[in-house]
Amino acid sequence: MAITIKDVADAAGVSTATVSRALRGLANVDASTRERIQRIADDLDYVISPSASRLASGRTGSIAVITPYIARWYFSTVLSGVESVLQSGGIDLLLMSVSTPEGHRRLPPAPRLRRRVDGVLIIALSPDDPQLREVLDLDLPTSLIGLTMPGVPSVTIDDVAAGRMATQHLINLGHERIGVITGAPVGSPFTAENDRYKGFEAAMADARLPIDPMLESYGYFTIEGGEQAMTALLTQRTPPSAVFAMSDEMAYGAIRAMRSHGLQAGVDISIVGVDGHDMSELLDLTTVAQPVQDLGRIAAEALLLALRAPQAETPREDIHLPTRLIVRGSTRPFSS
Repeated sequence: MAITIKDVADAAGVSTATVSRALRGLANVDASTRERIQRIADDLDYVISPSASRLASGRTGSIAVITPYIARWYFSTVLSGVESVLQSGGIDLLLMSVSTPEGHRRLPPAPRLRRRVDGVLIIALSPDDPQLREVLDLDLPTSLIGLTMPGVPSVTIDDVAAGRMATQHLINLGHERIGVITGAPVGSPFTAENDRYKGFEAAMADARLPIDPMLESYGYFTIEGGEQAMTALLTQRTPPSAVFAMSDEMAYGAIRAMRSHGLQAGVDISIVGVDGHDMSELLDLTTVAQPVQDLGRIAAEALLLALRAPQAETPREDIHLPTRLIVRGSTRPFSS
């Protein structure tokens, strides 16, 4: 038969409330009484029920992670960083995806979060998403990953700088006719995509190079989309000599399209991606690497700090993690 808190209280000659306060380290329990209760609990092999302890403290012991996707590499890698922190802190993760595989929106998550979680981590949603506003209105401790909003702490990279770095690398190699594979048409709700395009525009403008609308294609951040986008670029009368793909996975698809046309990345057409995906080294892809797992880890650590010290004045700062260019064989100097 399992030992209950009442068994400990009866053995110690105190109330169950006193046992609960003593074992949870709360005030208003005499030190000698606390020691005696702890000793009796140890002798009886009594362990506090996590659910009962959370109920008594008003905490759920859970954090919600809201993300548009789960299976895609960037999001799953961010989640691994989040999980590593929550697991060591004894916090459960409630994972909520706001999009279906078909691209449809789910019901707003806010009503499902009330009294179920102590805090929220939000990954790469649009700042204009009405569902995001509903979640913030719950007034729970919140951290953002991959987007910024006034008054809410966030962890991001500088996507404008990443787009500029990738494009500038191609320009430095002597390329002038540079194509770009974006996620979707410009005006996408996702901050990272728009900012990477701004970086592309800035680098081209600084070099006084024209941006040819015919050399822009959309890959929707998938390998298959990247292949279709590159195929469209290759069918132009004058294909680009180099391509900036806004993600490594779209670059993989682009490389596959080149191969199907008898072309080789870095020999016939240079290509650079963004992410630092695990497979990029294997495919010899030049990329602007971002510390994806660290984005999740640092955001989770900041959120746990806010939960453990709710009265403290924690700075609501935006943390920008650095990116770095990794040059490989997919980019080479232009030769006419």
